[in-house]
Amino acid sequence: MLTIFTTAKAFRGHINVIQRNALESWKRLQAGGAVPTAPVEVILFGDDEGAAEAARELGVRHVPQVERNEHSTKYLRSLFGQAQEIARHAIVAYVNCDIVLTGDFLRAVETVSGHFGAQGKFLMVGRRWDTDITAPLDFAAKDWAQRVRSLAFERNRQQSQDWIDYFVFPRGLYSEIPELVVGRIGWDNWLVWKARAEGAAVVDTSACVLAVHQNHDYAYHPQGKEGVWHGAEAARNCSLAGGYAHLYTIEDATHRLTAKGIEANRGYRLAPARRVLRRGRAAVWHALLGATRPVRHALGMRQSNVSSFFIRMRGKDL
Repeated sequence: MLTIFTTAKAFRGHINVIQRNALESWKRLQAGGAVPTAPVEVILFGDDEGAAEAARELGVRHVPQVERNEHSTKYLRSLFGQAQEIARHAIVAYVNCDIVLTGDFLRAVETVSGHFGAQGKFLMVGRRWDTDITAPLDFAAKDWAQRVRSLAFERNRQQSQDWIDYFVFPRGLYSEIPELVVGRIGWDNWLVWKARAEGAAVVDTSACVLAVHQNHDYAYHPQGKEGVWHGAEAARNCSLAGGYAHLYTIEDATHRLTAKGIEANRGYRLAPARRVLRRGRAAVWHALLGATRPVRHALGMRQSNVSSFFIRMRGKDL
């Protein structure tokens, strides 16, 4: 029914734990019932440290060859190109390798693909739930899925529509991809824009899918989070994507999946204007922080304290 493909970081330390959790959860996907029907093929791309061993132990398909840039960062086109060629199923999904999925994901795939048809053009995306998971999940427990879902609800941290961690689409939707690299900003947003540019329906399944993101640090990049978000590769991704005008979010989805079924998202045409307003607001905020930094430091005020104050005053995230 579905081929899930991904790529991973080196399998060591905490990253090893969460990546194995993710891969194992995908293997166990089933729409319903007590006996797994194995409707999902899982492909792990890359020759990263421990990848071959993890794939062998977990029983997933391993493809070590991936095209990389001069910094050894993987090209998106290599992953998507190979996956669409070798996938055993007509519906494919790229999922970040730190995302735990349960049965509601497969049910959503069935609903969306059934609505548009395997030959139709669609892209299924959704928001994630950030959750602290530091140990291997107990997949031997019959209620492992409910446990991880309860943990996510307890944390109650659903990320904004800018963060996109899974993409479900019919094989062949993405044929021409610029030299974007994964693991840096922009590539995920470009995928949404590209689907829309190809005339595909983009379906937001956030209301029906609880995708659990296992929180982690950014030690895999020499400059940490700053490098991932603001380094040269991030800037190049933005440029190759065609600038901010091509960095769509889940807010740009043309449809939504709800308990009632698939519905039109009538407000999607306003998404570009809302993004411009948010960027303008963020620019003003950072300019204010820069201008007041000497005074704040003299008074012993940290940026996080100032941010928290204004969040409380405004009643919403900045």
